[in-house]
Amino acid sequence: MNINDPWPTLEDAEGRVLEIQKKLHRWAVDAPDRRFDDLYNLVCDPAFLLVAWHRVRGNRGARSAGVDGVRPRDLPPGQSLFLFRLHLELKDRTFRPLPARERKIPKANGKTRSLGIPTARDRVVQAVLKMILEPVFEADFKPVSYGFRPNRRAQDAIAEIHLLGSHSYEWVLEGDIKACFDEISHQSLTDRVRKRVGDKRILSLVKAFLKAGVLNEDDILRDTRTGTPQGGVLSPLLANIALSVLDEHITAAWATFGKNNQARSYRRRKGLPTYKIVRYADDFVIMVSGTRAHAEVLRDEAATVLATVGLRLSEEKTTVTHIDEGFTFLGFRIQRQRQQGSNRWHVYTWPAKKSLVAVMAKIKAITRQGTHQPLAELLRQINAVLRGWTSYFKHGVSKATFAFLHQYTWERIVGWLRRKHRRLNWKQLRRRHLPRWWPTDGEMTLFDARAVPVTRYRYRGMVIPTPWTPAAVGPAQ
Repeated sequence: MNINDPWPTLEDAEGRVLEIQKKLHRWAVDAPDRRFDDLYNLVCDPAFLLVAWHRVRGNRGARSAGVDGVRPRDLPPGQSLFLFRLHLELKDRTFRPLPARERKIPKANGKTRSLGIPTARDRVVQAVLKMILEPVFEADFKPVSYGFRPNRRAQDAIAEIHLLGSHSYEWVLEGDIKACFDEISHQSLTDRVRKRVGDKRILSLVKAFLKAGVLNEDDILRDTRTGTPQGGVLSPLLANIALSVLDEHITAAWATFGKNNQARSYRRRKGLPTYKIVRYADDFVIMVSGTRAHAEVLRDEAATVLATVGLRLSEEKTTVTHIDEGFTFLGFRIQRQRQQGSNRWHVYTWPAKKSLVAVMAKIKAITRQGTHQPLAELLRQINAVLRGWTSYFKHGVSKATFAFLHQYTWERIVGWLRRKHRRLNWKQLRRRHLPRWWPTDGEMTLFDARAVPVTRYRYRGMVIPTPWTPAAVGPAQ
């Protein structure tokens, strides 16, 4: 292709990509056994490359460079020479992914998590593969998984757990998978991809990314014999493809329990369990209506199923808990308790203590910065944290937690102001920076966490529309 030939505009490219994705998804839904044999041409399609580049350059990861030292945000936007060269490499099949750059980030437990940061060119190709493969595999994914899937979020998973916990699903198997992204079997993963994708060029490209290796922080190249580096654009989708083996197994069992609540209740009266999985990426719970012994059996069953894709359950962290004791999932504390002043029992969800401690640590870190910056900049940083955190937890019993967080934040800001203006007495400080006792600098004021409305998240049923299907109403549980 001549690089002087006109490429589509971003608007035209997005329209073309969406139409092709709709077709792929519709074909995959209509023919569950269909294998797609001619997809590689889409990898070279300028429209897909342009949309992928726009997304890669526009996300937060654009500030990080791969092993080549090039940050996506530093490259020119639009139809640059970078895209033309990448197009030609893919068309000639001379494209070879480079190793991912390892970066360790701290975890809440004091340990570190390894991220694999691909180069800018590799991120674009991975984004193209994701745009092609996701509509196909979304047709097969079960509605019980919510992580890294379009139009789905953590609140959907919490809402389903709340619903099940309110309808006799009292025993909870909390699953913890050891090093999920590091230990997925490449052979098992590619076998699952191959069930839907017959184009060997696509399969070779997926394998090339899996085998590209990781350059660690000591500049030592490490082969990747298993796993898909966490941090890549394609990794979440590949992880979901592998982990869907557990969804399929538990969902197949659910289908045998009966077609409605009446049939499942009849089964439980005979002393037999019913159970259902709720999964968010590599975190999952299996809600069991039965006994503790039934839940313990499911632990071994889940371990056996996961072993088929090279994964292991953590013996220490995989536990069986009664819902009255409570458990933590996706940052929420979930527990059944007696309603105050009543004999009725309800399942409540609220921010877990660990989540509150984490956001307090962020506020503390921001307010421990130097006092050289203006108050408006401090408030801007704090407001971003508070808005995100309260938006996530506003669908739980969070009013008291929000009020506590507000008071903590106010005290931290006042402490920062007193360090910044040591010569001002309290009256002067309050008049200049705390009008009506509210931290303010010009038009920038502190976000009021107490004012965030707390509402129950609406359970959206078992059918949540994808971006490629019209909205549908899910069946009643």
